Amino acid sequence: MLEKGTWGLLGRMTAKPGKRDELIAALKESSRDVPGKLLYLIQLESVDPDAFWINEIWESKAAYDACLAMPQTGDWGAKLAPLLAGIEHRTETVPLVGD
Repeated sequence: MLEKGTWGLLGRMTAKPGKRDELIAALKESSRDVPGKLLYLIQLESVDPDAFWINEIWESKAAYDACLAMPQTGDWGAKLAPLLAGIEHRTETVPLVGD
């Protein structure tokens, strides 16, 4: 079991055609060395070459919110807009089991 208070986010993103790898690289770069992040798992979709899922687990919702104010994530929208076609799914979760 993860510590009480952990917070998660599950989302499906679609890159503009042919930009998936570039988008994933930009997301990985912006999430590197972020305090409070316990897991940042990217999973490719086998049926859509431009889509992928991100599963994030954080020490707390406050840690996630603080991450959004960090310099490397602050201009997230501007950096990713040329690569991102859309975010079709976003669900906040309560992580129960961790490895």
